[in-house]
Amino acid sequence: MLKPLLITAAAAAFALSMGFADQPKDKLVLSTPHTDPTSGKVMYTSYCAPCHGTDGRGNGPVSSALKAQPTDLTGLAKANHGKFPETHVVTVLRFGAEIKAHGSGEMPVWGTVFAKMSKPNSMEKDLRTTNLTRYLESLQAK
Repeated sequence: MLKPLLITAAAAAFALSMGFADQPKDKLVLSTPHTDPTSGKVMYTSYCAPCHGTDGRGNGPVSSALKAQPTDLTGLAKANHGKFPETHVVTVLRFGAEIKAHGSGEMPVWGTVFAKMSKPNSMEKDLRTTNLTRYLESLQAK
């Protein structure tokens, strides 16, 4: 009775370990569930909050696993003379940024992820980027 249980447990452990075997040792891999492209808040919660925190201050639950503290997203406007840097934010979302906090040396390139989630020839990728940018703008400290 115990032998079949041990064999099943060993097989499950082997299968689970094989699923992680191809992941780089120096990268943190997060899941990217398909979300509603019209809700910047839902996208932020799913994609950004694990590192940047639900409040945007860089204190997300996986931030301690990163090489450097994630950016406090609530201070983007303040750091840009009181004006939200929309063009910069869109560029970072679409093309990534050289930020040493991430194992690869770069923040995830959400433009690539959003493109893979979108239907071919649709405007969904742009809709996602725009709505996420608008949500980040709403997080700015007053």
